[in-house]
Amino acid sequence: MELDTAVAASRARGRLVMLVDNGVNGDSRVQKAARSAADAGWDVVLLGRSPHGAPETWRLGGAEVRLLPMPDPLARRRHEFRRAWLRWPLAYPPSGIAPHRAQAVKAWRADLAVRAARLALADPATPRLGLRRRALRAEELAAKVTQKWVSFRYWQLTRARTRRKFRNPWDRAYTLFWQLAKGDGAWRRLEPGLWDYELAYGPVVDELRPDLIHANDFRMLGVAARAKIRAAVEGREIKVVWDAHEFLPGLKPWRDNARWLPAHRAHEREYAPYADAVMTVSGDLAELLRREHGLAELPDVVLNAPAAHHEELVPDAPAPDLRALCGIGPDVPLLVYSGAAARQRGLDIMVDALPQLPGVHVALVVNKPTGPYVSGVLARAAKLGVADRVHALPYVAHWQVVPFLSGADAGVIPIHHWPNHEIALITKFFEYSHARLPLVVSDVKTMAETVRSTGQGEVFRAEDVADYVRAVRVVLADPARYRAAYDRPGLLANWTWEAQAEVLDGVYSRLLPDRPRAVAGTPAEPGAPQPPVGAAR
Repeated sequence: MELDTAVAASRARGRLVMLVDNGVNGDSRVQKAARSAADAGWDVVLLGRSPHGAPETWRLGGAEVRLLPMPDPLARRRHEFRRAWLRWPLAYPPSGIAPHRAQAVKAWRADLAVRAARLALADPATPRLGLRRRALRAEELAAKVTQKWVSFRYWQLTRARTRRKFRNPWDRAYTLFWQLAKGDGAWRRLEPGLWDYELAYGPVVDELRPDLIHANDFRMLGVAARAKIRAAVEGREIKVVWDAHEFLPGLKPWRDNARWLPAHRAHEREYAPYADAVMTVSGDLAELLRREHGLAELPDVVLNAPAAHHEELVPDAPAPDLRALCGIGPDVPLLVYSGAAARQRGLDIMVDALPQLPGVHVALVVNKPTGPYVSGVLARAAKLGVADRVHALPYVAHWQVVPFLSGADAGVIPIHHWPNHEIALITKFFEYSHARLPLVVSDVKTMAETVRSTGQGEVFRAEDVADYVRAVRVVLADPARYRAAYDRPGLLANWTWEAQAEVLDGVYSRLLPDRPRAVAGTPAEPGAPQPPVGAAR
């Protein structure tokens, strides 16, 4: 009976489709929003992108998660399909023949090695044995020369692919031409890969016939807006909530080209007017969005705060022991960084400082603990002779993050000065706070001001190793002083997801005021698949 009542309530409120451009697993904000919306009585379907190219589905509480296959041929540039005859004349064509040839030569040499071993074991009286050995040595020489030739041509192909930059005068002129010719529609020429998202998500959104779409970040804004337009032609109304996690003009383009940022900004400007409500992660970012897009109202702020109470998705799955994974005891000083790993996140400074911090260990809880950047950080640690004090660990489930991090002595946020780093309290800030960790943070504006006002940690000059060492020593000398800041009444209570979920549902209710609020949403179905483990910062 309770299940029937909850289902009826969710149908009465309406269907909410959430869109995100990742695999959901690893995006704690999106996971919490989906669960909270379902708990508030909405019929929630969360659509994400399958990282493996195969459809997947599971449940987050009462919310259904679907990961969609998304081929992305439009994300490839036309030059990637052509040979660079003038610059790299000996390169293989970009047809896939290069790895085939490289593997074929390896197979040839492997076969020669086995044949050589057979001849070495052969009876000396074997007819023409000497001739066969000389022929084999000649073939081995030919295989070696061929492998060098194949490697050289493969190297030329790699250079042709990686050395092409989109910051030369031609590409700047190309970008300017389409901006002048198409205005905000220029993204269709400059970043056609955005259509890959539409072609994967759009038909599914239309089939679901939502009453409300929650579009996370700039790529999904276009998908939501176009679904809204198509529905209007059919006489249906869809309300769109745009959840801007970052300020697009302040992003560091992930591609080294002049087209990426102008294209995505144009795409965002074209579809921002279709949002019926905008929400974001900080007050400063809300002001920037209002100015950037001429919004009539200031966006609502939903902080990336952790949940104070968790309905565990996997029964009897306590958080792993951080210190046990690092192989250290309770008295060893331990600094933790939790979040995405990239150069602008400043992880290098934590390693560079270790020679001046004897006995201190560092735990890097990152999205890609074996990725190129972290591998470089670990190589740097080995060069400095501190590799045994640096531990790269994978993410844990988002409901385990706070107890997991609490095993450290201090939480570190060493991010560099980038526009988006200046304007918000990021997820790890709140997670460290709920773990009651003393903080060591770089002097990015909003975070530094908050830490100085609360007294929960020390601030250092970004990318300044000496000042970072100073801050760490001060914190480790008297951690109880900084932990006491969390005893301030109301401080942590305001930094909880439960408080943010009220804001979230308030936005939905404002857009669809005729839908009655429900006490609880649809519970997870018994035996339903649960999400894979992982949480992002």
